[in-house]
Amino acid sequence: MKNTDPSELLAYGLHLGHKKNKIHPKAKRYIHSIEKGVSIIDLFQTSDLLDKAKTYAEELGKNNKTLVVVASKRGAREIVTELCKEHNVAYMTNKWVGGFLTNFDQVLKNIQKMNKMREDEKSGAWEDMPKHERNAEHKKLHRIETIYTGVAALTELPDALFIIDIRKEHNAVIEAAQRKITTIAVVDTNVNPEHITYPIPANDDAVLSIKYVSEAIIKSYADAKTKSSCKRGKKRSYQ
Repeated sequence: MKNTDPSELLAYGLHLGHKKNKIHPKAKRYIHSIEKGVSIIDLFQTSDLLDKAKTYAEELGKNNKTLVVVASKRGAREIVTELCKEHNVAYMTNKWVGGFLTNFDQVLKNIQKMNKMREDEKSGAWEDMPKHERNAEHKKLHRIETIYTGVAALTELPDALFIIDIRKEHNAVIEAAQRKITTIAVVDTNVNPEHITYPIPANDDAVLSIKYVSEAIIKSYADAKTKSSCKRGKKRSYQ
């Protein structure tokens, strides 16, 4: 894996943190300086920590582990959804569902219900219903898809989360800690990075910054998973 160049991160605006009065005390370790009242993130640390996170994401992919990307904030939602669809990675971008990790058995029932409803709709099983009942089923399916579409393929707890904006997604961070699930996350200067397994100090508001980090992690994971799957397929064909 090619090491990340800090100057490249600068071009995408990863260095711009929050104003001085919004800095979290435990984020100070990642701050290079304060310029005109705005914190400037040390991109040498960012590049090093991003590379560590990418290496971990690759290991997840190689071992066919499950990564779920969590990003419901405006500005990140669309970027992450598009990337995850492109690379076939699980995502939750509408909102974090309380109990998604800590009450996963119930969540799994909801996912299975959604998938069954999709099958019934596709097979024409609803065609014999009265129109008002059929419309009600369509509305019910739409509501549940809004929440669970990105995780439709999940059959068990994910092995790791990749989170954009841990302040907004604080419930996801708490649940991951309770279930001892590894977290990768963009940590801006206004949050406590200590609860994140693989923190990536960077601007979590700017679109270019979000896109850069999201692509780096999601592609590292997805590419490694694809390569590993191809190798397993070749081995089976030789047996």
